[in-house]
Amino acid sequence: MGVYILRRLLHAIPVLLGVTLITFVLFHVVCPNAAEVLVGTKGGTAEEIKARIAKESARLGTDKPLLVQYGKYLEQLVNWDFGESWRLQKGRRVLEMLGDGVGPSLMLAVPAFLIEMLLAVCLALFCAYYRNSIADITTVIVTVAMMSVPALSYILFGQYFLAHEWNMFPVFGYQPGLAGLATLALPILIWVALALGGEVRFYRTVMLEEMRKDYVRTAAAKGLSTRRILFKHVFKNGMIPLITRVIVTIPFLMLGSLLIERFFGIPGLGSMTIDAVNQNDLPVIKAMVVISAILLVIFNLITDLCYALVDPRVRLK
Repeated sequence: MGVYILRRLLHAIPVLLGVTLITFVLFHVVCPNAAEVLVGTKGGTAEEIKARIAKESARLGTDKPLLVQYGKYLEQLVNWDFGESWRLQKGRRVLEMLGDGVGPSLMLAVPAFLIEMLLAVCLALFCAYYRNSIADITTVIVTVAMMSVPALSYILFGQYFLAHEWNMFPVFGYQPGLAGLATLALPILIWVALALGGEVRFYRTVMLEEMRKDYVRTAAAKGLSTRRILFKHVFKNGMIPLITRVIVTIPFLMLGSLLIERFFGIPGLGSMTIDAVNQNDLPVIKAMVVISAILLVIFNLITDLCYALVDPRVRLK
């Protein structure tokens, strides 16, 4: 196990280097002169503006060759230094800003994800147990309909009817700590409604695929009840795709939900990312891209390790 983990970590190094290189090149293409974006082109004569741009280029290091800039960029990433914000909170360290945004994002994402996953697995088992029945067909129709509704429709419906017209939830805003759960109730509900349809369809497909396998027919021939087969054998053997789905989703929970945070005024990482894109705050955008890549690599490794723990037939090679 230790050798496997070490080998996977070594394999992750070129992946992360590739991500950093692609990120560096793309941002250089989009913004070849970062100093000009930061300084602007107004507020003085052409000579004054040119002098300010040259001074800012020297400070940022963008006046040096690209290879030197990329080396500096890698050095900053190794030191976990993403620089300072250009626009959102000018002069503040990006890492501090991300630290402030993680809390609200997780306050929204973790309860929503747990509720959605629990409901999806229970409904999938229900559909597998009553497969091809009216209840199963109805559940499938409802989940497909839920998947077909645009995300914005859920948000607008919730804000206008549930919050504004019926006064069941706050329309907008966020409070830190446990008191903030009341303001997050509607965003959590909308998150669950958005994700539930697709999750139920996925888990139902997994369960039904397991139900068609030989070991299920053998267990039924031995006289085991459908309930025992479903919960003791089918659910356990269906854990690998379930684990994959759950663990790979976790990095996106940490990064927040773009639309929901934006519409409900939640100061999380999703809302911060949108603001950074709108205001050309490149250090924040770069940090979000690199952190996303690192989290995906780490959780993909965790997924592979969980395979061996859940299914002894899996061998780490």
